[in-house]
Amino acid sequence: MRLPVRLFCAGSLSCLLLAGVSGPVTAWAAGSAAIPPVAPAPATAPVVSSRGVPDSFADLAARLLPAVVNVSTTQTVKSGEADDDEDGEGEDQLPQMPNFPQGSPFEKFFHDFMNRQNSPDAPPRRMQALGSGFIIDPAGYIVTNNHVIRHADKVTVTLQDNTVLTAKQIGHDDRTDLALLKVESKKPLPFVSFGDSDKRRVGDWVLAIGNPFGLSGTVTAGIISSRGRNIDQGPYDDFIQTDAPINKGNSGGPLFDMDGSVIGVNTAIYSPSGGSVGIGFSIPANEARGIIEQLRKTGKVSRGWLGVRIQNVTQDIADGLNLTPARGALVAGVEKDGPAAKAKLQTGDVIQTLNGTAIEGKALPRLSAQLPVGTVAHLGVWRKGKVLDLPVTIGALPETAAEPEKKAEQTPKNAKDVSFAALGFSVGTLDDAARQKYNLPAGQKGVVITAVKEGGLASDRGLKEGDVVTEIQQAEVTTPTDLKKRIEAAQKAKKKSVLLLVHDADGLRWVPFPLSGDDAQ
Repeated sequence: MRLPVRLFCAGSLSCLLLAGVSGPVTAWAAGSAAIPPVAPAPATAPVVSSRGVPDSFADLAARLLPAVVNVSTTQTVKSGEADDDEDGEGEDQLPQMPNFPQGSPFEKFFHDFMNRQNSPDAPPRRMQALGSGFIIDPAGYIVTNNHVIRHADKVTVTLQDNTVLTAKQIGHDDRTDLALLKVESKKPLPFVSFGDSDKRRVGDWVLAIGNPFGLSGTVTAGIISSRGRNIDQGPYDDFIQTDAPINKGNSGGPLFDMDGSVIGVNTAIYSPSGGSVGIGFSIPANEARGIIEQLRKTGKVSRGWLGVRIQNVTQDIADGLNLTPARGALVAGVEKDGPAAKAKLQTGDVIQTLNGTAIEGKALPRLSAQLPVGTVAHLGVWRKGKVLDLPVTIGALPETAAEPEKKAEQTPKNAKDVSFAALGFSVGTLDDAARQKYNLPAGQKGVVITAVKEGGLASDRGLKEGDVVTEIQQAEVTTPTDLKKRIEAAQKAKKKSVLLLVHDADGLRWVPFPLSGDDAQ
């Protein structure tokens, strides 16, 4: 079970992941010490070779440091704004009430002071924050994190030689937390280039350079701890994990390989305390490069779009589909008039390959987003036991529309409810009264869930009152009786589980339901 995490940008110094207790290329070579000869291994054992531990990172660091900069921002904050920041940027900026003894005169003094600061009539305050960045072009283009410069009124960049330059924002991308700045300089600036992050493996040495806690030009070393990390911060998560110490202020700084190429942009850390515990996350260079190129050319990012809602194929879902092995992206919904709809994809299809490459569910949004709009991609689709090759023309990702507010009107309980006591829920007919009660659109089809037993199987699967079951085992259901008959038929056939296609507040998703054993009690 995944621990709950929260993306926390403390004063734009860094992006932290706080876990609840319960819950184009310029290359520079670096020297390395040779490993003494090792006796040949037995013929039956594989021979493993590795690079030695570097004698020093000093030469490499000396060449890279001039291209890493300090990014400083100034922002005007009205009273109460910092408290409302969803990422917590203002939490560490606002002064906190000291713990004076109760009744102390200092207690009243600071209490009155804090009240004046938080008063609606209080004058705006100026907040400053620090982050990191790196120069990728001698003309003065600088890469950093979006959360470092977000909402800033003024951005300044301090070079390694203490030269201070005013920066302007060229563009930013909220989805990947990347931004591009530009400074003007009378002379060409030192720069670094993106490398091929896909070539770097778990265990490879890396250097992180940045400005932790405002201490400019700090170099730390470590290894790549893992690849392809998903930290639930967006649909395009594919982070490099490193144990090179990263702290507040490192955000936007580069992660280098031993050739001196940027293989990542340091973005987040996992920490219960706000300090480094050896788990940092970087945006891979192969993802960042394309985003930065688009920002440089147009100031914005255009992404490829398939127009499907997908979920990972778990073993429970695979059992319900009679699919072996359990892999791919299960289509839970197809956007009307979208690219997938035009390519005849259907709900219940399993996308297993993209342009011949095997994929997992969570990787599909990121991989499809990287495809140029207008190109034709080939999807390998499993559909009811058959494998199809479906060509799809990639569309442009549309802007997210605002969700309508839900009404809180109540109506009497549906008298035609059918109870599935063993599964822990009841359903009713999706009539006008149900649509009004649960704020469902006129075109919505299926049966509505009218009750969910607390602690029951349906509750454990995340079902809630007002959700709509539209299909079972890839067959439409229009009445409670339809659903009952199909569940009973699956039980008689001694199926271990069935798949329900459920429409909830977030859209469509497939929900596997066990029908036998302890889970169905």
